[in-house]
Amino acid sequence: MKIICIGRNYANHIKELANERPTEPVVFLKPDSAILPKKMPFFIPAFSNEIHYEVEILVKINRVGKHIAEKFAAKYYDEIGLGIDFTDRELQSKLKEKGLPWEKAKAFDGSAVIGHFYPKENFDLNNLSFQLIHNAKIVQDGNTKNMLWKIDELIAYVSQFFTLKKGDIIFTGTPAGVGKVMKDDFLIGKIEKEEAFQIKIK
Repeated sequence: MKIICIGRNYANHIKELANERPTEPVVFLKPDSAILPKKMPFFIPAFSNEIHYEVEILVKINRVGKHIAEKFAAKYYDEIGLGIDFTDRELQSKLKEKGLPWEKAKAFDGSAVIGHFYPKENFDLNNLSFQLIHNAKIVQDGNTKNMLWKIDELIAYVSQFFTLKKGDIIFTGTPAGVGKVMKDDFLIGKIEKEEAFQIKIK
């Protein structure tokens, strides 16, 4: 399986990082080795002093597809979830300045938190609220209505470049409120009122 990530999909997050608003989705990949094992804490890697959380709605692909038309995209997933794209912000900034790929800052071991998945029919996917709670304080409070590109648009777009396979996961982008994690922090992710994950930072 592969993890396909979308960057800069919420205008308020683009603004907070002073990035340029894209004219098409920004896409990068994480390997399966980036997945944080279930019930394991996230260990801040030795190479970084600036790991940021980025909470995101996830989509799990349920069948093989290529060049998927947007009007058929809904057939390619039954479940949505919540996760974190952990990012080495300092390293990412250095790589961006040099025009280099982000993978070292985005795809390191444990950088992909994948929480619980839920049947998509339980939610209004175009008006879906989600939150990240950092040490009992809400730090990210997002809603899919604010996506620049909706879920079905993203599936149609990325399937032009990558064959989607059963089990692939799409990270759909993060809203504003990203921030640094420290040792002994505690993160909780929620979709509507459902608790999708808990993560301890070590």
